[in-house]
Amino acid sequence: MSLPVNDLNSSQLNPSLADLLALRFDPLVWLPILAVGAWYFVAFARSRRRDPGVWPVWRAVLFGLGLIVTVIVTQSQAITLTLNSMALYMGRLMLLAELVPPLVVLGLPHHLRISRNSPTGRLLSVLLDPWVALALWFAIIIFWNIPAGFNASIVTNTAGALLPALYLLGGLLVWSVILRPFPSIQGRSLGNRGWFGLLSGLPMMAVAAVWLYSPRVLYTPYVSALCLWNLTPLQNQSISGWIMMLAGLPGMALALVQLMGWLIELADSGTQQPPPPAA
Repeated sequence: MSLPVNDLNSSQLNPSLADLLALRFDPLVWLPILAVGAWYFVAFARSRRRDPGVWPVWRAVLFGLGLIVTVIVTQSQAITLTLNSMALYMGRLMLLAELVPPLVVLGLPHHLRISRNSPTGRLLSVLLDPWVALALWFAIIIFWNIPAGFNASIVTNTAGALLPALYLLGGLLVWSVILRPFPSIQGRSLGNRGWFGLLSGLPMMAVAAVWLYSPRVLYTPYVSALCLWNLTPLQNQSISGWIMMLAGLPGMALALVQLMGWLIELADSGTQQPPPPAA
């Protein structure tokens, strides 16, 4: 919850970076993160003892960075200022959707094999189907950013817990399709992954454009909000648009690279000479 407007003083309206990053302790958040981290690094240590080359150290570093960013975003004092800075709020959500997922997905070991017939394999086969992941991602971005959905998330306080979790889940699904960490149950085509990456970036770009060019504040809780750093609510909304647009650019750039690789593969396959007939 954010502080009531009449309880804010000038120092609270101009917090420093240290103030925003000061951590708090919520066991419902800390315990799952610590459990995931413990499971990962125990498995990493065992794998390194058996064969140091199978699980590179850089993957563990990326995974650890993903966990650290998750803790900072979900357990810092910045979450108490949700109603006083839309830009700060959107920055936190974009870190969960566009920075943590690629770090975590790239941190998974490449030798990980999941049987398509196992319960986990069947579940992941459904969730990581490009059309399913795309539908869930569109629903998260569009519904929770139209005025009715966004206002409801602020008023009912789901902005503090549910919405960050949805952005993190949606980001993990999208980046898992793009980066393909489970080759045993995922397709190989660069072209399909490239098109998926471009399509998944469209809702974010559309929402960001609306925020950038809207002449008025779209969300009721921010219309008369006392904003941080002497910004107006409309300035906060515009900055949020820039944050969302810039956050979506790396994923779209990678999608273009994948499409270019796919086109090069097609061109190479068309120019290769057929093998000579058998004697």
